[in-house]
Amino acid sequence: MVATSVSPLAPAAFPDLPAIDGVKLHTATLGIRYKGRPDVLLAELAPGTQVAGVFTTSTTASAAVRWGREALKGGTARAFFVNAGNSVAFTGKAGEKFVADKVETASKALGCAASEIFTASTGVIGEPTTANRITDAMGDLLANDASWLDAAKAIMTTDTFAKGASATTTINGTKVSISGFAKGSGMIEPNMATMLGFIFTDAAIPHTVLQAILADCNNRSFNAITVDSDTSTSDTVLLAATGKAGNDAVSGIDDAALVEFKTALEDVLRDLAHQIVRDGEGATKFITVNVTGAVNEKEAKTAAKAIANSPLVKTAIAGEDANWGRIVMAVGKCGVTADPDKLTVSIGGITLAKNGERVADYDEGPVEAHIKGQYIDIDTDLGFGDGAATVWTCDLTHGYISINADYRS
Repeated sequence: MVATSVSPLAPAAFPDLPAIDGVKLHTATLGIRYKGRPDVLLAELAPGTQVAGVFTTSTTASAAVRWGREALKGGTARAFFVNAGNSVAFTGKAGEKFVADKVETASKALGCAASEIFTASTGVIGEPTTANRITDAMGDLLANDASWLDAAKAIMTTDTFAKGASATTTINGTKVSISGFAKGSGMIEPNMATMLGFIFTDAAIPHTVLQAILADCNNRSFNAITVDSDTSTSDTVLLAATGKAGNDAVSGIDDAALVEFKTALEDVLRDLAHQIVRDGEGATKFITVNVTGAVNEKEAKTAAKAIANSPLVKTAIAGEDANWGRIVMAVGKCGVTADPDKLTVSIGGITLAKNGERVADYDEGPVEAHIKGQYIDIDTDLGFGDGAATVWTCDLTHGYISINADYRS
């Protein structure tokens, strides 16, 4: 099933992304599952492009993910080759052949090593297919130059809008650009969601440094969102650095010259992550969950995820019911260090409960007014330490059930 109405949380328009020297985008409309729209993408990268990647931690990862993990060891990439409509996950030898055929065809067309081709697929799990339709169209695919918007649309499944983000910054005084796009709407709790993200920069950064930067920024962006607590078999985020900006060499992840770049990259990743939440299947509200006062950051994130993933919390928000007791429940069940006498719960900046009970002057009116809005803030302080984390999620509505009960039709 393809979502037919655009999320009420969607941005006004797809952003104007700067071109990245060394990146050519190509799309094709092959009707793998979705008709009348691009569904295959090949992002062609200049020789020598450095690559970084993070992948799903699912133990039932797709053949494309397994290939990507191995290919990443080479450190360079010439193409990201993506199809939407069939994840080709959990399809045994057929899935492995699907990936191998895509890789072989692309590497021959681009004149590069097979290990420089990264593939990704998104869609229904467990439906074997061949890559013939895709590989037979390679010539037409490479002849069709595409825009950022076309590329973002080509990787969508139940998404209701294309997602893009960009930033410009400097490294050692040289201007560098970052542009990227992502997809994701359901089966979202990235654990490195279904989500794919492809980011491109003209910065000159070696593979090992690029990998460390991506892994760090990913933890506070894609790994800090959830729609439904389900981690996909296909989750992939790839970052390509073409080096065309010509900035001076950097010495490592702690090089002072990279401070602004790391901030800009994290901003792009967070923007894309937020757009995925805003396009959560059936979503009508964007929820920010802040947890402070935990014994460490890990426990703070565990508590924040427990709140963000609770069906009872999410349905209460959907129904605009200020049922804050469900937040207390979520904290209590998740196994972090907590004590009701130290716990403070706030919604929309209004303290509702502390010291083991509801505050004496509690007035639900202002809280209900906040919950009727589209952007909801939940703050919980555990009262034990300095650990803090933020997680973003959406509400759980009847729309989510409708989309997923009818997904394959």
